[in-house]
Amino acid sequence: MSAADSGNSGSNSKLVSDKDLPLREDIRFLGRLLGDTLREQDGDSAFELVENIRQTAIRFHRDQDLKAREELDAILNRLSDKDSLSVVRGFSYFSLLSNIAEDVHHNRRRRAHLRAGSSPQEGSVTLALERVLANGNERAVLTEFFNKALVSPVLTAHPTEVQRRSILDCQLAIERLLKERALTELTPNELRHNEEGLRATIQILWQTRMLRPSRLSVYDEIENGLAYYSYTFLNEIPYIYAKIEDLLERRLAHDIPPVTSFLRIGSWIGGDRDGNPFVTHDVMLRAVERQSSVALDFYIDAAQKIGRSMSLTEQIVHVSDEVKQLAAIAPDIANRSDEPYRRIFLSIAARLVATAHQLGHQVTQYSPAETRTPYSSSAEFLRDLNAIIDSLKQHKSSWIARGAVRNLRRAVDVFGFHLAPLDMRQHSKIHEQVVSELFEHSTKRKNYLQLSEKERIDWLLAEISQPCLVLSSFTDFSDLAQSELRILQCAAEIHRRFGRAAMTNYIISMTTGIINVLEVAFLLQQVGLLQAGENPQLQLNIIPLFETISDLRSCSAIMDQLFSLPYYRKLLDSRGNVQEVMLGYSDSNKDGGFITSNWEIYKAEIELTKVFAKHKVELRLFHGRGGTVGRGGGPSYQSILAQPPGSVNGQIRVTEQGEVISSKYAEPEIGRRNLETLVAATMEATLLSHDSLGANAGRYYHAMEKLASASFAAYRDLVYETPGFKQFFLESTPIREMAGLHIGSRPPSRKNSDAIEDLRAIPWVFSWSLSRMMLPGWYGFGHAVEAFIDQEEQKGQGLALLQEMYREWPFMQTLLSNMDMVLAKTDMGIASRYAELVEDVALREQIFRRIQEERARSEKWLFAVTGHTELLQDNPTLARSIRNRTPYIDPLNHLQVELLRRYRSGEDSEEVKRSIHLTINGVTAGLRNSG
Repeated sequence: MSAADSGNSGSNSKLVSDKDLPLREDIRFLGRLLGDTLREQDGDSAFELVENIRQTAIRFHRDQDLKAREELDAILNRLSDKDSLSVVRGFSYFSLLSNIAEDVHHNRRRRAHLRAGSSPQEGSVTLALERVLANGNERAVLTEFFNKALVSPVLTAHPTEVQRRSILDCQLAIERLLKERALTELTPNELRHNEEGLRATIQILWQTRMLRPSRLSVYDEIENGLAYYSYTFLNEIPYIYAKIEDLLERRLAHDIPPVTSFLRIGSWIGGDRDGNPFVTHDVMLRAVERQSSVALDFYIDAAQKIGRSMSLTEQIVHVSDEVKQLAAIAPDIANRSDEPYRRIFLSIAARLVATAHQLGHQVTQYSPAETRTPYSSSAEFLRDLNAIIDSLKQHKSSWIARGAVRNLRRAVDVFGFHLAPLDMRQHSKIHEQVVSELFEHSTKRKNYLQLSEKERIDWLLAEISQPCLVLSSFTDFSDLAQSELRILQCAAEIHRRFGRAAMTNYIISMTTGIINVLEVAFLLQQVGLLQAGENPQLQLNIIPLFETISDLRSCSAIMDQLFSLPYYRKLLDSRGNVQEVMLGYSDSNKDGGFITSNWEIYKAEIELTKVFAKHKVELRLFHGRGGTVGRGGGPSYQSILAQPPGSVNGQIRVTEQGEVISSKYAEPEIGRRNLETLVAATMEATLLSHDSLGANAGRYYHAMEKLASASFAAYRDLVYETPGFKQFFLESTPIREMAGLHIGSRPPSRKNSDAIEDLRAIPWVFSWSLSRMMLPGWYGFGHAVEAFIDQEEQKGQGLALLQEMYREWPFMQTLLSNMDMVLAKTDMGIASRYAELVEDVALREQIFRRIQEERARSEKWLFAVTGHTELLQDNPTLARSIRNRTPYIDPLNHLQVELLRRYRSGEDSEEVKRSIHLTINGVTAGLRNSG
């Protein structure tokens, strides 16, 4: 396969600068190796077929050439089922290899900047700290920040993560070998061995099954999520802390603030049961057990490695009294009696093995010579490491102290014996049903749902204010109630076994009022996770999730009402007077469209900040963002800085979902940069002023209100009020076929329904991405701007005001930048082919014409507001990336349309179904943020 002309396709192609030539060479090189593999495995005819399709698709994409379209249709129509599989796999794997080359190139360019002594890149921790220090914020301010800060990316399992672990391992091996070629001067013999390694790995890739034979289970999702700790988190997070400490040491000398462990990974995988009946108490316990096992295995391995290297002898160094005490109880080792650190670390490893056994884990890589006392907690382990570090510093071994020992100490502080806190999540309606049964059980009345809301609130408050017996038997309840109560009982057991840090949060989906929060408090009380009394103790943070447009508009009033309850404030005091609120980007977007969703979330943050300040409660925002812009995705740095002033305040959690997890965190160096970006943005948003609106805030907010209102009306009119739109959506996207792809454990809808209202936001956005319409990421913008200008131009405040807002307001800049990215990935030529799958010709033409017109209108007004003349004009890196990938994504779309047509006409052979699923896999991998 060739990549020679891939950079010349697309409307905004430019001459490639010298700095990008290595990338093009890597893509050509990997393409050649894949082409050789295709020839070897499937023959010359398969290779020539793939090349013919690629070239023809490029002509169609570049020129919208009807002749190319006809040629492409003819080729695809003639494909046999077997040829279809070869073609799909060829394009899918080239797209994957192109992504790898891109990642290696990004790392190469970053290293080149660092070697040249260039200033740190935007989003780096180094640059953020330099800016903070330059602003006059020194020890006191930084100490306050570190003491209260929390930056937490939260991994979630969602059905846009289609990549198998086996393929991800191959990808990392190819990346390592390609990086070796890029960063190392290899001899001819070494180059030959390197190429042989690449060829072997690509052969493994080609002969590996791309799809799972059965639907992914929650257990599989747990294991997939844990892989990223080994790839990135366990090693790179301590590196980031060391980087911060070293910079502060250089800048502040001896007046260094203590850097508490504020960057922590969270997880929903195994605890999120909203719409997923497969998350049971057994699954949740398994998730926590496996997380703990990964942490202990890492510590045991690290302790062994450090112990082997610590040959310091007491004949030369004078260790501290604490280290002498630790060495005294360590096992004697032949010819090692004078090497206290080595003996201590071998003792530590043995104690960790005993700890793992006590927690129920199997440890196979290490067998201690004698049984040791397990650690009672990670804090006890931490004390041993602190004693070692202090001793090393005392005898002038600071370079040793700041190496592997420091990194292990930080890892233990961050990950403990639990690895990551597992969040629980469930829908408010489920809680309501369970509480209703408990009400009937305790009062012998059957009218909980018939009570007024005030009566229910009064009853709940009375119940959670009084001590109660913990439920031990649930056999009198329905299967639903028994399942929910067992899960809560399991949470209490997890606290006893692994510590409270293993599970700290309970999230309520579709929160509509304070009663939803009180119902969860009542349920927690039933299993001992809330102890009533004068000074009540709540063992979990109860987190309301506001998802729909109407709920976002009312969330501040709900929190105001909640904080006005004296007993709830007592519960909050037991949680450090911090209240977390989660804002949902996905469902609000499906509900009201891209512009309205983003604006309502922004407004909600402003109002929440006011309410929390009024009640003197610390606000922590949890952003429920997906990978694609239609679900709140986009560059993290700009998104955090674009938040309203005061809303970040040192604390932020954000979901990491779908294929974004692997693209961000599979490769260690890229993973570290993405983590640094979150830290840098949170630090700058908290400690540096970004409120430049001043007196303009009122004008800008008024304009955004009008834009959002018009966009909302246009979006709702198309999606919810146009007769036949549901039929158009179901037939013009692969939504129905996606149900057969084994890419996630949860069903696509919360109910057994194909109504858009019931469809989960993830498959909604995913389907539009696959058809290349990308509708949730832009629809309504063009209509809104046009309506605004028509209304305001006579006042002289139309386009000029929007241009001013774009220049001066980070929110507007981020909004339009994200939409710019989505429009660049939209392809109405390919989308038209999906639209042809709609059997009702009149319906197809009517709705698709509206979508086309709004797409053109949105691009026109985007250019008018930003002053750009082409998409991604200010993001050449992404523009280049899309140009490189387009020749290998587009053919998959064209082939997918042909396969969908065959399948829907009754040709439901296994080969056709597998090919459809493979095209979904390939397009997703190529787009990189499709869900």
